[in-house]
Parts: sequence; C-alpha cells; structure tokens
Amino acid sequence: MAFSLMAALGIGILAWALAALGLEMFVGFILPLTAFLVFLGGMIWRVTTWARVPVPFSIATTAGQQKSLPWIKPSHIDSPSTKIGVAARMGLEVLLFRSLFRNTAAQTINDEGGPKLVYWSSKWLWVFSLLFHYCFLMVFIRHFRFFLEPVPFFITWAEDLDGLMQIGVPRLYMSGAILLVAALFLLLRRLRDPKLRYISLPADYFPLFLVIGVALSGIMMRYWFKTDIASVKELIMGLVTLSPSIPEGVRGSVGGMFYTHIALVSALLIYLPFSKLAHSAGLLFSPTRNMPTNTREVRHVNPWNPPKKYRTYAEYEDDFRDAMAEAGLPLEKEPAPGLHEETAQ
Repeated sequence: MAFSLMAALGIGILAWALAALGLEMFVGFILPLTAFLVFLGGMIWRVTTWARVPVPFSIATTAGQQKSLPWIKPSHIDSPSTKIGVAARMGLEVLLFRSLFRNTAAQTINDEGGPKLVYWSSKWLWVFSLLFHYCFLMVFIRHFRFFLEPVPFFITWAEDLDGLMQIGVPRLYMSGAILLVAALFLLLRRLRDPKLRYISLPADYFPLFLVIGVALSGIMMRYWFKTDIASVKELIMGLVTLSPSIPEGVRGSVGGMFYTHIALVSALLIYLPFSKLAHSAGLLFSPTRNMPTNTREVRHVNPWNPPKKYRTYAEYEDDFRDAMAEAGLPLEKEPAPGLHEETAQ
C-alpha cells in the first residue's frame, strides 16, 4: 500500500514541480494527449483480444431454475434461455450491479455448541460501489463543458441537478464529494478487513489512490486553490483542436493544482486498459454473463476442436469385409463370390 500511495503522490508532486519550472506544455498538452491515445489503443487491444477468445464450454452463471419441463417454472433472468433474457440480465448487471447486491459476509461466533460460521446479507459494498460508479459518470459528464463550445443543454442540466443543494459559494457538486467518500470507503474496506488486506496487491491500491487524488485535487482546485476556469477551458479547447496554448491564468505555480489534477487523470487513463479497471468493458465479453443457459436445448460446439476425418461404417466394412465374413459377423454387403472361399482355404 505504501508503494502505491507514494507513486500517486509522486505523480502529483512531479506535475506541480514541472509546471513551476515552466514545462506547462508537457504536463498540460503532451501528457494528456499521450494518455488519451494510450487509453484508446489499450482498450481497443483489450476488447479485440477478448472478442477473439473462443469459448470451449457453455459456462453461463446460473442463479435460478433452468428452463426444462413445461410444468417447472424457469427463472427468466437468473437463468435465461433466450437472448432477451440474457440482455435483461446483462442490463441489470451493468446498470445496477445485480450480482453484487447478493453480497454476503461471514463471521465466526462462539456459542454454547462451539464456534459457528454465520452468514448474513451485506449491502454496503453494493451501495458504495453504485455511488462510486454513478458519481464518476456524473463527474465525467460535467467535465464535457470544457471540451465543447457551445455547451450542450444536457450538460447544463446535469450541472444544475448535481449542484441542486446550493451548498457554499461556489456551490458544492454532490457527485465530487460522494465520489471521494465512496473511494475512501473502498480503501478503508481493504485496510480494515484482515482477509482482504492479505490478498490485496499494489495493483489494488494504486487505482484507488489515483481516483482519490483526482477527486481531492478537483475539490481543492474549486474551493481552495482558485483556478481561472476561463483559462482552463482555453487550454483544453486548444488540446481538443490540437492548437496548444498556455493561458496566463494557468502558468507556472499559479496553476499547480490544475496540473496535478491533469497528471493524475492522465495516469489513470494510461493505467486503466492494462489493469482490473478494464472490467467495465470486459463484463460485456464474459461468457458467464453473455451466454444463455440453454444446454438442454442446444448443443454447444467447442470452437477449439480441430477438424476430424470421420470413418463411416460402410468404409469400415469395405476394409474388413472378408475377415468379418470369416468370423460369421452380419454384413450389409456380402463379399465377392469365390474370394471368401479362397480366403477360407
């Protein structure tokens, strides 16, 4: 964990230092453009790799009664046998994390009969995961105002909805605050649970620290390190149109927090395609989710099976007809006259 934390802090501090040294063009233009290209190419590579992998078995996950006899009621979503059922299950999984809703926790308790393992429903992980992903989506949508001119009406509506509570000046966007809280919960969950902490790797901590850094730097840039929004948009529009320029409002250490924010976002984009975070696209290619449970109706053919040359019974009898006739075995076609007699002699 310490290595992941130091790596995330190092990225932010290095970006601030480079901006202070006058290298704003590298941090504000070259780095994010490179990160976007790596992200795009990496995701295309991952998706095409997954799409080419053959599925040797029908391994759809079932959590209900499979379709069988007419008088047995099947579970159309938990064990879908049609494409519509698969689409419904996939939609609930992508939009509502339906399988995570069934999350259970286990604990050993001591009673009069000795230690006993007890399971109970635990919905906290589902709640905070849902908040994390949807708040991230809202933050992503809100930031499109920097990339588009004029700003579409739906982005303005999203901003108004996100800042509905009108807390403070400038107003507090709920998605940013909830995103930070949800990411901290996911981090503390790993630190608090001994079993989960034992199996956690730096690859599990690093993206969490990056997300926390992105959310925290964005909040600080909005409320404490006041950044010129007009200059930020001018810089980003130059990035979109490939016309790089560094406005006066974000030059040097004045825009240090902005460049820290940009560097952390760029690191997250570069890291995402080659990490567990790519599950967002991988879920759609998971055979446990995108295959129907129709093994009683349709035979699944293994695409890895090499082509085989099959031998018919007629060909087998042509090769061994005389020996079969000599052994007295029944034949579909009798041997030629005289040939059997010569063989018998």
